[in-house]
Amino acid sequence: MIRSFLQSKIVNLQSSIFLFLLFFAANSFSQKITTSIDSSQIKIGSQFNFTIKASVNAKDKVVFPDGKYFGALEILESYPVDTIKNNSQYELIKKYGLTQFDSGRYTIPNLLVKINQKAFRTDTLSVLVNNVKVDTTKQQMFDIKNIIATEEKPSSEWWKWLILLVLIIASGFGSYFIVKKLQKSQIKEEEFFASPIEKAIAYLQNLDKKQLIQKGEVKEYYSEMTDIARTYIEESVKVPAMESTSSELIAAMKKAISEKKMFINREELEKFKVVLENADLVKFAKSKPLQFEIEKDKGIIDKFILIIDKALPRTEDEAEVLFAEEVRKKEQKKQKFKRTAISVGIAVVLFAISVGIFMFTFGLEYLKEHHIGYSTEELLEKEWITSEYGEPAIVIQTPKVLKRNNDEKIQNNLPENVKSTNRFMYGSIVDDFSIVLITTAFKDTTKLDIEVALENDLKELERFGAKNIIVKTADFENVKGLSGKKSYGTFTAFNPTTEEDQKMSYEIVVFAQAGGAQEFFLIYKEDDEHAKQIMEKIQNSIELRKAKQ
Repeated sequence: MIRSFLQSKIVNLQSSIFLFLLFFAANSFSQKITTSIDSSQIKIGSQFNFTIKASVNAKDKVVFPDGKYFGALEILESYPVDTIKNNSQYELIKKYGLTQFDSGRYTIPNLLVKINQKAFRTDTLSVLVNNVKVDTTKQQMFDIKNIIATEEKPSSEWWKWLILLVLIIASGFGSYFIVKKLQKSQIKEEEFFASPIEKAIAYLQNLDKKQLIQKGEVKEYYSEMTDIARTYIEESVKVPAMESTSSELIAAMKKAISEKKMFINREELEKFKVVLENADLVKFAKSKPLQFEIEKDKGIIDKFILIIDKALPRTEDEAEVLFAEEVRKKEQKKQKFKRTAISVGIAVVLFAISVGIFMFTFGLEYLKEHHIGYSTEELLEKEWITSEYGEPAIVIQTPKVLKRNNDEKIQNNLPENVKSTNRFMYGSIVDDFSIVLITTAFKDTTKLDIEVALENDLKELERFGAKNIIVKTADFENVKGLSGKKSYGTFTAFNPTTEEDQKMSYEIVVFAQAGGAQEFFLIYKEDDEHAKQIMEKIQNSIELRKAKQ
């Protein structure tokens, strides 16, 4: 009896476990991702469709990939999701219109699709982009048409743009009023002088900033310089300096020095008299003193007004005024520092907020892709792109797409036996790393002289800005058994950002075959281990296509 009861319980438990596993398997295998393209070959600029299908349950939440590019392929159109019901299952179909404007073989990378926050990856698919051959003798050519403005789709997250717009407007108004207040304060400081000596010193300093001597306006320079000195003497010594001739002014100065019991050396007064006479010669006799004579006269004026200031008798009230003036100057400096600190602080805060909103709106990846850039460590770890470049083609894997960079003059003046030459680049000579690919296709079975090519490539490196080049040569071979000849070593190049020379490592590799040649430059910072690993990975990915006979 007991045995029969236990057996029945075991059977019921096994049935429950079986039903649970069946339900789990049904739910697990109900979620499936498939991808497809409607064409494996296109012409440059033509659109092809890339489709992602997700088989899910009714309550599953699916997030398809988004962006402007899938690898090196540009997204022309992201179509709305179509839904097909199949019994209890739903098939979600997301279609994208893609294209590429450079010839070569391109790969759609593994893209992320999220189903209920669970990550799924699409398959990689390859597309060949072919050149379009145009016979200008048969095909009529037309001028390029003007750009037609297209209506942009409204953003579904308009409120983020609104916040950013309000912040920019507020920043503009805030900056305007801060600058306006600082300008008013600056004007007040320039118009108000606590004493004649402060005014004279400020005007003499401003005189040098006008650069009248450099402009050849010597007469105006002497006129302003002596007027500043005369004005100071009139305001401080109380003699009619502006209305007096040079001799009358010196006579009045001697009388005032005696009456006020001012201690001024007769020699200094004579020097001042000589400057006044020199000024008269410049203004009325068109004299042209030399540069050192002008500087000497200016030095005498600077020194003479300071001698007068020290020689003037001080009263107790004047001493208090001078003390109050010192206090005022210190307070002005303190306020100026405070205004500057507040302005800089506001600018930093607004900038940080703007960057934060921008990151929230577009994401950190967008900032890195278009503005900040990736570190070599990030480039080493991110998904790489496999593409085919030039003719005869080089198939290579890189962290970023190489851009075509053909020189029009070279293209229009190719040697008779050269069918085509193409150049593809990424980065500059002082970046963390840079790449240059060059392919040459001959019209016949010509085979490039590798030694001559390496020598020309080193000259090309010099044209890029390389100096102090150390050259070594060796055979090249990668993990795929590809063999060629290489030059390698180090050089220095001027970095305009740091304004100093930077040490770089390089490798130049040349492959030659009947009817074509392939060359590439790999340049990276000598002390950057991640950049070195990037270069090694690129070298090991290289594959070559045979030249078309």
